[in-house]
Amino acid sequence: MTMNVLGYAAHSPTDALVPHRFDRRAPRDDDVVIEILYCGVCHSDLHTARNDWGNTVYPVVPGHEIVGRVSSVGSAVTRFRRGDPVAVGCMVDSCRHCPACEQGLEQYCVEFPILTYNGVDRHDGRPTHGGYSQQIVVSDRFVLRVPEGLDLAATAPLLCAGITTWSPLRHWKVGRGSRLAVVGLGGLGHMALKFGKALGADVTLFTRSAGKEQDARRLGAHRVVLSTDAAQMAAVKGQFDLIVDTVPYVHDLNPYIPTLATNGTLVLVGYLGPLEPFLDSSPLVLERKSVAGSLIGGIPETQEMLDFCGVHGITSDIEMIEMQEINEAYERMLRSEVKYRFVIDLATLRG
Repeated sequence: MTMNVLGYAAHSPTDALVPHRFDRRAPRDDDVVIEILYCGVCHSDLHTARNDWGNTVYPVVPGHEIVGRVSSVGSAVTRFRRGDPVAVGCMVDSCRHCPACEQGLEQYCVEFPILTYNGVDRHDGRPTHGGYSQQIVVSDRFVLRVPEGLDLAATAPLLCAGITTWSPLRHWKVGRGSRLAVVGLGGLGHMALKFGKALGADVTLFTRSAGKEQDARRLGAHRVVLSTDAAQMAAVKGQFDLIVDTVPYVHDLNPYIPTLATNGTLVLVGYLGPLEPFLDSSPLVLERKSVAGSLIGGIPETQEMLDFCGVHGITSDIEMIEMQEINEAYERMLRSEVKYRFVIDLATLRG
């Protein structure tokens, strides 16, 4: 029997999100039914609600930074039981058999992962809907365990903002002695600073806005460089092993390339699309520097991140909102008026 739940949905690119009832699928043998307690608000939610990427199927219920408690499990589920604190991120399934999936890199599934919202279930063809809702039904393979002691609300953004920055830090083996720079201090950037410091790296923040030094140092930066200041940029020439660029819009990468060390990499995690102006390849070729990209993380890596956060007491800096405040939160997010992630308390939907 399907489950009728209440959520908030966008019905067109120009409409505000409004209350919306819809059916979740009947739980399968390998499913976990989760009562949603908190859901982070991501720029991707807004982009999808407003069809900025041109692929939204309406009505759409956003939300892929989900934390809740298990309310029931299918007969084949052994890893979870009723009452467990759990989390769900950007994916709820994948093909499970391609080379990427077999390596635990489900985010790079050759058949494309099934997204938590605005996707299509591989088994029944039903649309997927996200965490702006009372409950969600997810295969146990895509459910994550939340370590004891973490604040559940502040854990929610780890499922996207956290793993998006954790994955490149792990892939490029950031640790003690690493020289790391982060471009942009927002939802992703503040997590990159926290992770970089906890991993033992020497951490620098690049920002275009003066006045962020105190907050950046609180979050883990050892220094702050104003990227619009030529003298400050020249002073860090050739220094960084890895630059994590979290900026979510078109911007010029060329000023940052000289600050990379030989063999250094600038990895894009915030922007998806064509680069403007053109990237000068000369320093890439002459000094073996790289520009790369990275997308969230697979299920094993996401669990690794959560476990690391449990050991080190790392969560996101959040502002809590009620579900009814989501449209105002979207407008504030566009104006960068949040430090550093909105999280929805779903209590008002749970009744």
